[in-house]
Amino acid sequence: MRHYIILLLVAAVAVLTGCHSTEANYKAAYDKAMEKHQEGIGKEAFDKIQAEARKYTTVINGDSVRLLRMYTNVTLDSASVAKPYNVIVASFKQQYNALTMRDRLRQEEGFPSYLLFGGPDRKYFVVVKGFDEVDVAAAFLKTLDTHMKMQVLEPMPWILERL
Repeated sequence: MRHYIILLLVAAVAVLTGCHSTEANYKAAYDKAMEKHQEGIGKEAFDKIQAEARKYTTVINGDSVRLLRMYTNVTLDSASVAKPYNVIVASFKQQYNALTMRDRLRQEEGFPSYLLFGGPDRKYFVVVKGFDEVDVAAAFLKTLDTHMKMQVLEPMPWILERL
């Protein structure tokens, strides 16, 4: 009987201290997904797609900033938290992935993050912080790497203007 209790305790400790997500795990999964996404597309075509995604730039206070305008909805948060200009650090097709990233930004980084849903691809956008004025959002975006420890992958971050 004593051996069973010890075995159960060891199993419980193994389960509770099991694999935790790390930044390296997220990056490896992202790189693998990007490789799969690029299958069947030549390098020239893929580069054109990436260039097209980056072309939505606006000059704000002398800096080029990627700014997209689209209709979106706030998800799982009060609609009052959403601002007109939102700094986006990630987008996901799966709500669970977006919620996980939002929660990490809230708990580990201390940002008032929330989710927006919409756009032509019907994705969940993770907002690190929202602003009422575009120039304030652009200034925050320019210095985001000093405010945030987590690495943001290309083509992020950018500003989403809610219509």
